Amino acid sequence: APPSRGDPPGGLPASRGLALLTLRAVVLDDLGVLSQTLEPLVDVVPALRAAGLRTAVLSNADGPPRPGLVGLTDLLLLSGQTGLRKPDPAAFTDAAVRLGVAPGECVHVDDLAENVRGAAAAGLVGVLHRTRARTLAELEALLGRPLRP
Repeated sequence: APPSRGDPPGGLPASRGLALLTLRAVVLDDLGVLSQTLEPLVDVVPALRAAGLRTAVLSNADGPPRPGLVGLTDLLLLSGQTGLRKPDPAAFTDAAVRLGVAPGECVHVDDLAENVRGAAAAGLVGVLHRTRARTLAELEALLGRPLRP
């Protein structure tokens, strides 16, 4: 069938877009995404979990987890405990394995471009967090579901 008026160039129906990917997990950076930013996403985590997505925090922190992180996601990975640091693709592959999904089934959200590139090198879909509205729009498009109240 020919594309409809609202479809993007190339003939892929807009309603299907990137949601053709089977994404089952979201891996989030802490500092700059969940905290210590003017536009944190910490309140989005419950919506991700309610949608049946596996969730993890992947942080280069060496010390104990900061208050508020424990129990927020299904998995909390700190470099000081795993020995793996972003942007090394091995850190992202390890996160996917621990979540029980393939790297290509994960989205990684980070405020540093080099970490998004490391995630992409491991096979994850990368989202560079700059503003809350833009990141939520990208996640909603990728996941094929609303995340905002």
